[in-house]
Amino acid sequence: MLLYLWHSDPFRTRARELATRHCRELDLQLLDQSVVIRGIWPVRAQDGRWQMRRTYHFEFASVGDRRYQGVIVLLGLRALSIELEAYRLPDD
Repeated sequence: MLLYLWHSDPFRTRARELATRHCRELDLQLLDQSVVIRGIWPVRAQDGRWQMRRTYHFEFASVGDRRYQGVIVLLGLRALSIELEAYRLPDD
């Protein structure tokens, strides 16, 4: 278990960096500065090698104190997708 936690830290860090960057590009705020792993599956990459696909959930805000959900999927250290729940845009 300890080996798994030690080995998974670079992936969690990468997911947090990508979620932070994505939120910043959309003028959103990543809440709690954290991501939480929700799933890990072995999959075959395009080059035929086995890699782990990890799914992380995070929360973000657009305006006020409303929390929205986001999901980032990594294959290795590469983002396959980042999805955000529909959120309210700020009033101008």
